[in-house]
Amino acid sequence: MLATSTAARSLLRATRFTSSTGRTLAPATAQTALSAIRSFASIEPYADYGKSVFTGRVADEYLKKHGSSGDILSDPSWTKTHADTVAKAVLDWAVDRGANTYCHWFQPMASSGVRHGQTGQVQNMMMKFNRTTNDVEFDFDGKMLIKGETDGSSYPNGGLRATHQAGGYLAIDTSSPIFLRGDTVFIPSAFVSYYGAALDEKTPLLRSNMAISKHAKRLLKHLGLDIGDKEVVSNIGLEQEFFLVPREMYYKRPDLQLAGRTIIGKDAPRGQEMCDHYMAPPSLANPALACMQEIQDECWRLGIPLKTRHREVAPNQYEFAPLYGYNTTQIDQNLMVMQIIEEVSARHGLAALLQEKPFNDVNGSGKHNNWSIATEDGTMMLHPAKINAATGNPASFAVIMSAIIAAVNEHGDLLRMAIASPGNDFRLGACEAPPAIVSTYLGDDMTFYLSHFKDGKGEGEYIPQTKMLDLGTHEVLPFEVPAEDRNRTSPFPYGGARFEFRAVGSSQNPSMVNTVLNTIVAEKFAEFADKCDAGADIHDLAREALNENWRVIFNGNNYDPEMQEELTNRGIWRIDSGVEAIARLTDPKSIALFQKMKVLTKEECESRQQILHDHYTGTVEIEAKCLVDMIQQHIIPSVKSAGVG
Repeated sequence: MLATSTAARSLLRATRFTSSTGRTLAPATAQTALSAIRSFASIEPYADYGKSVFTGRVADEYLKKHGSSGDILSDPSWTKTHADTVAKAVLDWAVDRGANTYCHWFQPMASSGVRHGQTGQVQNMMMKFNRTTNDVEFDFDGKMLIKGETDGSSYPNGGLRATHQAGGYLAIDTSSPIFLRGDTVFIPSAFVSYYGAALDEKTPLLRSNMAISKHAKRLLKHLGLDIGDKEVVSNIGLEQEFFLVPREMYYKRPDLQLAGRTIIGKDAPRGQEMCDHYMAPPSLANPALACMQEIQDECWRLGIPLKTRHREVAPNQYEFAPLYGYNTTQIDQNLMVMQIIEEVSARHGLAALLQEKPFNDVNGSGKHNNWSIATEDGTMMLHPAKINAATGNPASFAVIMSAIIAAVNEHGDLLRMAIASPGNDFRLGACEAPPAIVSTYLGDDMTFYLSHFKDGKGEGEYIPQTKMLDLGTHEVLPFEVPAEDRNRTSPFPYGGARFEFRAVGSSQNPSMVNTVLNTIVAEKFAEFADKCDAGADIHDLAREALNENWRVIFNGNNYDPEMQEELTNRGIWRIDSGVEAIARLTDPKSIALFQKMKVLTKEECESRQQILHDHYTGTVEIEAKCLVDMIQQHIIPSVKSAGVG
């Protein structure tokens, strides 16, 4: 974030110049002025971090004024027992922060690339008029806080409701904190129909969290760790890539404005062929750095730990990455990050492009989804040393990995479905993103260990190896690195205590991705636990799973056409078409999975497939119509005017 005073931040907003088109742009001089007063010697500039989020010390301070404490928020039952108390505290906090409006903030389906912010909301003022005195009074109670109702008729529903059944109901999601921006309090919420059918992205994710917690706890108990009433949680970290382009140029491109990508035109004479953009220093000669600093500043106020920023591979491409956290909170924050990127960039004379493939012949953008699971008190289930120590079982990590490997092999089609979009179909497999072949990379070291485990050659503990690099200099002493290199060509590589799903599209709401990951792994945990309940040996189950699903492990170059052919011949899931991948959602295997794990009903699977297909075809239709308009209104008149056609 900007390590500056309020006055310095005001300087950033006040220092502007006007272009010849009349649009307001941010000059480099604003950045120069800010650079002169930046200071990292004190933590004081970060004092505003999280002040606009009702959690932790902020919530505790205001709840104590009403005879309670922030501890009550850790138990979702506060919505039944302390709703009015929390509402009073939220109101006090909002007023102190200059807010007088609230909304239930939800995530309609089929929003990526078309709906600003990818969310829905109806903003209501937290006040009423006294009918006797005509005075304005505050009006916000527990009932208003925990539940809302809206017209659900104009949101994609895929046949889940009839035209005359338009009720949409909103219930607060207690796993993600209430936050405030501007004059409005945002209440993260689930969105369902009158009959409880999920009309949003969040509800299935919350159900999948229950599934993986329930069955991971059962598996852990068989491995030797009983965590009692505590939960197993799914943590993620989302790396967000995007482009920043001059806004006045953006206004000259109808395709960028309407479709988010160029659909016609000449490739740039200079792209990324010189490998000169990736992690190059942000230039002070343009407003990109000042823009990114202001984005971080806004995010830090919202409690979004947007820690990393850097230039990406393509010209004008950038990335933000936060610290990891609980999946629902991280996804809510990612949606807000994307919205802030779009809004703040405009203040700097820039336009942000979040679409997966805005330009031909250079890399597109992704959203790497780093996924892990852990007990509520912090025991990381994908960290070999920690999970083995917690369970007292040196083979626990091998058992957990065998279940995940089986899940990826059996349900790779659903992982492909979860990333299907027109923009991503342009990107996958183009030496910039993994191909549409769903394998997993483990590295030679772990593969060797699991191979010995599955073949019964040993059940010892997996200890990741390291090696020393000696550069042969006095100035740089030998240093330690992991024994395994990175494999950025794999769609689902293991990266030390986490898996990184690298094929997710930059414009996506990643809820479906994480719903699928949770659900397929929960199913395998449940299968292991069920068989153990019936008397099977858990190590034998793990060995059997590895032997049956070993083909999905691939440590080579996924970009190599010969290797892609080999993987295809192995029978690994390969679905090149996003349209065909979406259709896997209603395969009997998929429906049985989601029903068994109580994540989606048959009707919800069918509706989502229809909605995803409609979104796909609608996106392509917008692009086609835009192309026709550009030809008729721009290209043909220009050719005629030039007298060349």
